[in-house]
Amino acid sequence: MNGTNKKLKIDKIVQTIFLIIGLICASTIIFIILFIFIKGIKPFVSKYDGEQNANLFYFLFGTTFLKGKYGALGIVINTLFIVTLATLIAVPISVLTALFIVRIAPKKLGAILQNIVELLASIPSIIFGLFGMGVINKIVKNIAYVFNLQTAGGVSLISVVTVLIMMIVPTITMLAVTSMKAVKENLVWASLSLGATTTQTNFKIILRGAKSGIIAATILGIGRALGEATAVSMVCGGAIGIALNPFKPTSTITSTMLQGIYESSGVNYDIRFSLGILLIILIIGVNLLLNYVKKKVMKNEK
Repeated sequence: MNGTNKKLKIDKIVQTIFLIIGLICASTIIFIILFIFIKGIKPFVSKYDGEQNANLFYFLFGTTFLKGKYGALGIVINTLFIVTLATLIAVPISVLTALFIVRIAPKKLGAILQNIVELLASIPSIIFGLFGMGVINKIVKNIAYVFNLQTAGGVSLISVVTVLIMMIVPTITMLAVTSMKAVKENLVWASLSLGATTTQTNFKIILRGAKSGIIAATILGIGRALGEATAVSMVCGGAIGIALNPFKPTSTITSTMLQGIYESSGVNYDIRFSLGILLIILIIGVNLLLNYVKKKVMKNEK
């Protein structure tokens, strides 16, 4: 009995510790969100010395973002367009790479490739930004020159999309690999024994079995793309409105937030927190939408 009581006490202590850690984490997240919301509402309700308040209606529906004229709709459209392009290209690359690692490549090569992917996923975003500035921008500039197109030294929407693809492919690939490895081997052997080819088995059994994990990986990848600031700021150029031309400078919510965040006070500083509120709402909205799609897909599969 003493031994049982001791184990119960240890269990309670461990549960209490985990509960405290969970409450600290939850409290920190709530505090950060509240702080951003309080600071983000300030430009529309507070008085500033010598400065006019931001207009909420124009902030939500205006397309030009300049000092004194803060319209966020343009950069929201830019952000969604860039992230959608990057995701549409990155997801097929990631899934096929994961399929090659898990099912096609020899075990040793697969292990090496998986380690490389994990290494790429751990590289800081500023390194991707430097690579974008030093390599991708120059390539874009040369391509634009060949086709007689104007570009601001290579900083452009296409550079942003390329950098984001490089950043989210390793993340999606890692999770896709894990999902594909979790598919039961007896399903694979059953498919092959019924006369299906290896290619048919890979696409109809492995990919279908890993579908839930692949969608979850895509959600994570989109979240990283939406929240990326440093690397994007280094290659986007900073447009002031809707900028969807592949070879022209553009801007995203995060890059615009960084541009004025170095000021110490004023409307131009506080409005960056308003953009932070928009970004939080956008990320939550995209996650809810993708989770809804995931449930629909899994329901149809059943």
